[in-house]
Amino acid sequence: MKIKCIIIDDEPLAIKVLQNYFKNFPDFEIVATFTNSLEALNFINDTILDAVFLDIKMPIMTGFELIRLIENDHKPRIIITTAYREFAAESYDLDVLDYLVKPIPITRFIKCINKISTEINLKNSIKIEPFRVEPHLFIKVDKKMVKLIIDEILFIEGMKEYIKVVTADKTYITHKSLTSLTEELPLDQFVRIHKSYTIALNKIKFIEGNRIQIHSFTVPIGRNYNKEVKSRILE
Repeated sequence: MKIKCIIIDDEPLAIKVLQNYFKNFPDFEIVATFTNSLEALNFINDTILDAVFLDIKMPIMTGFELIRLIENDHKPRIIITTAYREFAAESYDLDVLDYLVKPIPITRFIKCINKISTEINLKNSIKIEPFRVEPHLFIKVDKKMVKLIIDEILFIEGMKEYIKVVTADKTYITHKSLTSLTEELPLDQFVRIHKSYTIALNKIKFIEGNRIQIHSFTVPIGRNYNKEVKSRILE
């Protein structure tokens, strides 16, 4: 039996991002999407659902106002999707299951999906294996959105308005800042070592002076990063 969800967001692009993510999870079904919060509320009150992915700031009715007006005896789990971090505390007062901050990394989305399935399995006393989806993200390369497996990344190099993402087999060039891509990567797996480099911790071969060997590449450690980097690597 599939886990039935709906997406509510006044930005069609935000809905499309989640729909693309959900394609990786065949046990989940998006039964409807809404850009109008009032229409969504009527649907929720008339339908048995497992989860609602809900934006906060919307016209007609905010996400929080919508939550307070749900009258379905089978109240679905609510997952907030928003660009605003400051409403997290208020959301948990409304018994929200999870709070996702846009842009939502796929790794963070996977954690949310597993949280939903765990909740439902506990309620139904059914034990199933958690989803095993390789964490990944998408980058734009030559007008195409390319799927990049996070565990395959060796390092990222900043080059003015572009960055170079290097794996053992390929190199990708994309129009993006090093800071923004670094923030999308798992903090415990990657570290910024230079104003122009972020590296994968588990791909390091050795450190020699102020240089790090990764695969067949040598990457410099910036003077301002030296102390923090070596404490992370050698801890």
